[in-house]
Amino acid sequence: MRTITRHYIGGRFVESHGQGFRDIVNPTTGETIGMGIQGDAEDARAAVAAAKAALPGWSATSLQERGRYLQNIADSLDRHRDELAEVMTEEYGAISAFSGFTIDQARDFFLQAKALLVPETFEERLGDAVVRKVPVGVAALITPWNGSAWFLAMKAAVALASGSTVVMKPSDRSYLQSDAFIRALDEAGLPAGAINLVFGPGSVIGDELTGNPDVDKISFTGSTAVGKRIAANAAQTMKRVTLELGGKGPTVILDDADLAEAVPFALTVGLFNSGQACISGSRILAPRHRLDEVRAALKSGIEQFKVGDPRSADTMVGPMVTSEHYESVQSYIRKGVAEGASVLAGGEGHPDGLAAGSFAKPTILDDVTNDMAVAQEEIFGPVLSLIAYDDDDDAVRIANDSRYGLTAYVATRDEERGRAVADRIQAGRTMVNQFFDDKEAPFGGMKESGVGREFGKFGLEAYLETKTVYSR
Repeated sequence: MRTITRHYIGGRFVESHGQGFRDIVNPTTGETIGMGIQGDAEDARAAVAAAKAALPGWSATSLQERGRYLQNIADSLDRHRDELAEVMTEEYGAISAFSGFTIDQARDFFLQAKALLVPETFEERLGDAVVRKVPVGVAALITPWNGSAWFLAMKAAVALASGSTVVMKPSDRSYLQSDAFIRALDEAGLPAGAINLVFGPGSVIGDELTGNPDVDKISFTGSTAVGKRIAANAAQTMKRVTLELGGKGPTVILDDADLAEAVPFALTVGLFNSGQACISGSRILAPRHRLDEVRAALKSGIEQFKVGDPRSADTMVGPMVTSEHYESVQSYIRKGVAEGASVLAGGEGHPDGLAAGSFAKPTILDDVTNDMAVAQEEIFGPVLSLIAYDDDDDAVRIANDSRYGLTAYVATRDEERGRAVADRIQAGRTMVNQFFDDKEAPFGGMKESGVGREFGKFGLEAYLETKTVYSR
């Protein structure tokens, strides 16, 4: 049993002012494995004060010095790779293949940010004007539980590279992940206050950070409902915001697709991270005249996605993060059937032999129309909806008939045709016949999937203000 009682503020691990606790439950076994402290507004204010005090010194560091610190962080994450991956699996059931990959990417975010630390990133001459990019200030980074180190690293790397100081507020479902991450960062030896981390509920810590006048920037990844609340709070002091929110991604299988490739692709992007991913392709759009072929291939293909112990090398779908989230996923399966969908594969209940944890059956709902709740609302679990379309125009119409616009996928034999369809889909990122992306390319959403872009130079720009100085 592990008990986390301390935040990381001003370069030290400090005992919490807030005194409540939240249980840490292993979703694979259902056992309570620890307790995490619930910080309060005073803890958040202390972290902001430390970041504000550190800002003049950190923003004045040379690009070379900043780069050395980022390299130190990357090296530390590499040294602690196995520990960081293990707590992902233990705390929320990430399968082993995904957890190791995630920590490697977290390390690489700092190396990519280091590579951006060149003079031309921060200054440009335009006639008599010198255009400078200066740090935004104190940045609050609010992150989810489904890969805490990945999200914290993705945001903190470019924030620190910009010369901004940061206060991190991880999800209170990610105590073990976030504690291991900040301990690794502590070893990098950054100046006190350059980076801070506070544990606690979003309704308390998040509200303080988004309303605090000494915070200049908010970067949030999470639900659209919470993102709207953050945007409203931040607007009171005109904070800059980056919001990466929910998704209900379509996977469009074009009528020329080779189903031997397209169906495994659709299932992979739909069941990625056990379906607990905003980038999930949870709506599978299939041509009506090939619907029976697609059904048969999906039903056969999903049987290959083994559900079980996330530490097993052959497991492809792990548990839901909590028993409450498991129940939410079940409720969507029932809702879909009540609205007229049928169960092609999976369905309600636990998979055989897995009643102890929060395991859900990988499920495909058939006969879905795009106006159903299961086609419009983010389920955040291994539940996919199969929707028929008539032609390319109809497929694009259905794909775009959503309040979300984060990620979309297209499967086809014809790359040029696939790109033409991708260009018409309203999503921040559309991927043709591939899943893993380029971390230098911008990532973010359209419509209610968010505001702003992250990754690479686009992510760095979110932590820089543009300042023009005229002189001859």
